[in-house]
Amino acid sequence: MTNLQALCYTCNAQKRDTDSTNFHALKETFKNRRKGCPFCGIGARKSIMENELAFAIYDKYHVTQFHTLIIPKRHLSNLFEMYQSELNAVHKLLYEMRATIVARDRTVEGFNFGANAGDAAGQTVPHCHFHLIPRRPNDVEDPRGGIRGVISNKQLYG
Repeated sequence: MTNLQALCYTCNAQKRDTDSTNFHALKETFKNRRKGCPFCGIGARKSIMENELAFAIYDKYHVTQFHTLIIPKRHLSNLFEMYQSELNAVHKLLYEMRATIVARDRTVEGFNFGANAGDAAGQTVPHCHFHLIPRRPNDVEDPRGGIRGVISNKQLYG
């Protein structure tokens, strides 16, 4: 089981027996799934890669080849509801998927990474997920401004 505490080994050891927090209830929340949620029902059979708390799939509506979604297994709305252990699990998959993509396609020279949090930000699936988008030279006319392009007239600056 993933360490549910966000403390390093030394800090945790220095607590000795002074912390009586019971993390068993927290562990149970990792099983939360929502009926009808398109991401809660995916499971291991469709994932490219997974760990205990998150999984990765290719985006069905990809913007570039190997556009990947990294998704916490627990049903939650957005990244601001994630536990540290889930952030760690997503971070680990992010690096593993990046390495996999670069190994499969040597033309990839950059990535965009992000999440939509809330309706106003364009979130259409109400289950937290992160986009890892491989970028190649000349895949758009002028890539400057990158993620700022979500508001097109703000992409270029200076």
